[in-house]
Amino acid sequence: MAASSFYLLHNLLTRRRDPNYPSAALKSIFFFMPTTLALVTSLLILLCISSTSTLFLPHHLHLTSSASASVNNEKPTKVFSFFPPEVVRFRKVSRRDGVIGEAEDQSDFKLHTGSRGMYINDTELFHDRDVFFENYEEMNRSFKIYVYSHKQDDPFANVLLPVGFEPGGNYASESYFKKNLVHSHFITKDPSTADLFFLPFSIARLRHDPRVGTNAMDKVVEVKLNAIQIVCSSSYYLSSYVAHKDASLPQIWPRQGDPPNLAQERSKLAFFAGTINSPVREKLLQVWENDSEISVHFGHLTTSYSKELLGSKFCLHVKGFEVNTARIGDALYYGCVPVIIANHYDLPFQDILNWNSFSIVVATLDIPLLKRILQGISVAEHLILQNNVLKVRKHFQWHLSPVDYDAFYLVMYELWLRRSSSRVGS
Repeated sequence: MAASSFYLLHNLLTRRRDPNYPSAALKSIFFFMPTTLALVTSLLILLCISSTSTLFLPHHLHLTSSASASVNNEKPTKVFSFFPPEVVRFRKVSRRDGVIGEAEDQSDFKLHTGSRGMYINDTELFHDRDVFFENYEEMNRSFKIYVYSHKQDDPFANVLLPVGFEPGGNYASESYFKKNLVHSHFITKDPSTADLFFLPFSIARLRHDPRVGTNAMDKVVEVKLNAIQIVCSSSYYLSSYVAHKDASLPQIWPRQGDPPNLAQERSKLAFFAGTINSPVREKLLQVWENDSEISVHFGHLTTSYSKELLGSKFCLHVKGFEVNTARIGDALYYGCVPVIIANHYDLPFQDILNWNSFSIVVATLDIPLLKRILQGISVAEHLILQNNVLKVRKHFQWHLSPVDYDAFYLVMYELWLRRSSSRVGS
């Protein structure tokens, strides 16, 4: 900029000795002034961008390709430690008698700075603990839902009414939610006070019902666009599921009693058992079937499923027919760090929980790199992950009578967050 200005002044002084100076000077000014102004403006814009934008700032590398809990298959997994070195260096983790201990001196634990200049703590279970607990109290106090009533002799009673028994098995979550809701303090009999209206039908049970038909939702477009689905099969790859409008329900196999003793040694790196019902699982079997550290089973187990989970550091959740299975809940219950290999999975409770703090997400593209990724996680990092697994598992449990902060209450919180996102047409 200084060189251009000097040239302009020098040119003007030279032109003063020209007999045609006035007209020549004016032409020179009109020619060079816009150029100079454009150059100055460009420099100011670049200066502003470099001082305020994240464009020129280095991004910290994490194990997942995104800070979001949603699983994305657009980019391969970065094979790096999910904690930056400065975090692990100042974290003191101890193991006494096989029990994971808290950091001895929390003051030594340091945060790192994210790409937007904000402090990030990948060991914190909640995105914002204070905000969650404050909102949770408000939700618990004021949130109301109106449920359309139906009788036992209703033609669709098997679809609309909650089951009369204790739910069990692989798909118990939906039954648990409906059963818990209708007996909860969130129910109101006055529709004018309701934040949401619950249509208590099961999409799965109606999908092939000849009385309804496959195109029934086309008749109620307003409901289809504004209704909040509560589903386990929360894949945002499907057009029928809209992330951040619909709510992801954790698929959990209910278990009675307290979790088992977790003090035993976990000698196996990773474990998976299931049927071959997807290309993703076929790839997993092809790469790791005969590996000594990653145990992959697609048949009868010689040892019990629970012992395999208890003896493994990482437990694999691999996409089958759907992105969802009960394996995340299984892993958490048995104190095993879940490894999620299911592209497009909108993970449950992602508005509340920081999944980076208790799980590992691996893109399906990176199945051949799985051992390298898991072995790249240090002992200290694994202990932090497992410690958070023990803290978070209470949020992935159902009870006949709901308990504060269990799966039912967190689903209600997700609905409370979405209470203003639905619109009623005129």
